Order: sequence, then structure tokens, then C-alpha cells
Amino acid sequence: MNNEVKGVFGSWVQAIGTILAAIGSTPIKEIPSSILDSLNLIGNVMQGTGNALIADTITPPSLDKIGNQLQAIGNSTVVTGILIDFDDRVKQILNIDGNWLQALGGGVSLADALDGEVSASALYSIYGNFLQAVGNSLQAISGIKELNNEEATNINVVGSWIQAVGSVISAIGQTKYPSS
Repeated sequence: MNNEVKGVFGSWVQAIGTILAAIGSTPIKEIPSSILDSLNLIGNVMQGTGNALIADTITPPSLDKIGNQLQAIGNSTVVTGILIDFDDRVKQILNIDGNWLQALGGGVSLADALDGEVSASALYSIYGNFLQAVGNSLQAISGIKELNNEEATNINVVGSWIQAVGSVISAIGQTKYPSS
């Protein structure tokens, strides 16, 4: 698979993953919580996989490559908190840290896009990475609030969907401008 195809594929794997995780984070009465939890897990695995695929296509090393690697590490941290049988506090801390790492990765990729020339491709990257960083930051803040026994479901849901919109914008940009 050439790098252009791998980059587009990785972008859509990530986008679909963020949508699945957003659905899993949204309290929907008609869907059992076990299915929502599974969607959240599968979505985070897909996000990490997509970011790793994207990072693998970027040569030479750049801030965008590092940003995608950080996002993949952040997703892996969230997945670890979901899968390993830690106490609830440790699971929540891993979720918070994973979301901060994803936000940091989105910010690093955003910095790379802001440093380049102004183009349609750059605008997709700027808006997509900005929204993903904002969404992940909101998710981390909601985790901190939950850790302090405060209600934060709405903040988490909004953050999840903002991140999903950002990843779809990035995937559309990668599809329209695959070599960028």
C-alpha cells in the first residue's frame, strides 16, 4: 500500500473510530450500556490505529508525525484504562491522561499546519486538528470533574462529538489532498 492510500485509509479509520467512541460516550437509553462501552473501546482502538497509520506515512519526521504518534499513544492509554482491571480511580486517571495526550498531539499537528503555506489542504488540517484538540481537552476536563464527583456527562459528550467532527474534517482533507 503506498503512502497516499495508507494516509487516506488511516484518516478514515481514525474518523470512524472517533464517531464510534462519540456514540459510545453518548447516553442513549435505547442502547444497553455494555454496547456503548464496547463502541467506546472499539472506537479508541480504531483512532489509535488510524493515527499510527497516518504517522507511518509522514516522512521526513515532522511535528505532524509527532502529533499523530502522540494521539496514538493517547488512545492506547485510554484503551489500557478500559481493558486492564484497575480500580475506578486509576481507570479515570488513565482516561484523563489519554485525552490530554490526544489533545497535545492534535495541538502539535495543528502547529505544523499553521507553520506551512496557506492552502485548502492546510485549512482542512488546521480546522480538523483544532477541533480534535478542543474535543479531547473537553473530554479530559470532564474526566477531572468526574474524579472530583462532579457531573460531567454533557461536557464529555460535547467533547467527543467535537473531536469526531474534527477527525472527519481531517479525513475529508486527506482524501481531497492525499499527498499533502
